[in-house]
Amino acid sequence: MSSPLFTKLSFSYFAYFGILGLIVPYLSVFLDGRGYNSLEIGEILAIFTATKIIGPTLWAMLADKSGKQLSIIQLGSGLALLSFTLLFWLKGYWPITFVLALFSLFWTAILPQLEVMTMTSIRRSAKIYARIRLWGSVGFIVLAVFAGKVIEEYSSEAFTYLGWLILFALFISSLLLKQPQSVRLKLQENTSLLSKLLVPSFVFFFISGLLLQMSFGPYYSFFALYLRDLAYPSYAVGLFISLGVIAEIGVFFIAGRLYQLFGVRILISFSLFLTAIRWYMTGNFADNLYILLIAQLFHAASFGLYHSASIQFIQQHFQTNQQNRGQAIYIAGVYGIGGAIGAYISGYMWKDGLGAIQSFEFAGLMCLIGSGLACFIVSKKH
Repeated sequence: MSSPLFTKLSFSYFAYFGILGLIVPYLSVFLDGRGYNSLEIGEILAIFTATKIIGPTLWAMLADKSGKQLSIIQLGSGLALLSFTLLFWLKGYWPITFVLALFSLFWTAILPQLEVMTMTSIRRSAKIYARIRLWGSVGFIVLAVFAGKVIEEYSSEAFTYLGWLILFALFISSLLLKQPQSVRLKLQENTSLLSKLLVPSFVFFFISGLLLQMSFGPYYSFFALYLRDLAYPSYAVGLFISLGVIAEIGVFFIAGRLYQLFGVRILISFSLFLTAIRWYMTGNFADNLYILLIAQLFHAASFGLYHSASIQFIQQHFQTNQQNRGQAIYIAGVYGIGGAIGAYISGYMWKDGLGAIQSFEFAGLMCLIGSGLACFIVSKKH
């Protein structure tokens, strides 16, 4: 793969996950600054996340029919930028909810197509993919730390300005990419997508991933507010989350080798088991700085190891002409349904911080169940 292509793809991942580095820690802070309570924040985040149920599938159908992932990325990033801009002017529960849902609907068009484009461009090399994807982690860290400082210095409204700037950078980066050539095998054209979805191994993979994303509900929705209640300084959330992502980057460097040694089943089951321990530590011992630091390092398994193994599973499980829809179904179900349920349950259980321990313990239980189910995944080791 040429160096310019590597640079362009890496920057696209940097910008896309930079937005995530802003939204994950600080969307709840932004909503809290607008005067919403924990139940309302949970509801808004559930609706925001639920758009991943519909969006990726619709965009993937269009991408599979046209075969032009790049056009979808460009359209999605442009419309996401325009819809996010409305946050500057709109107030009130339903207008804010609608704008965030609209933004998410367009934003979800990007990642599945970017993943397929990247894997096509690098001929599905796990090593090169990990090197490109780690720039997404770098983008996440930069925004998480920088945004924390800016929001502390000014106000939670800085969220909108930072979001607009990075979305503009993402849109510009999409204009610099080129659509890779892909080979569609005629032998694969009649393969039933439904038959792939009903394979027991995929069902276990799907449910374990859904439970993992459910478990992230209290973390994605309330971690910043949780640390604030524990008297950590306001910039600490960015540093803690960045520590987790740094650990995630370390895993990306060795993900290809780990995949070759252990395969999908062991990596996913182990990732969920460590995540269960992570949530228990976070819920019960977050007031201890050192234990919380260790818990954050487990993000290497919670996301880095899990994500790398999952992408490889999807690439090997679905045929060439099913890749876009396979990615979309994975994101819609696992991140959409799982994320929305997790956000809603955590909003209900959180009770403005009084239910923090119970929320994280429930999250740990979901991961333990998912870890057991992942043991039944059957896939190729290499």
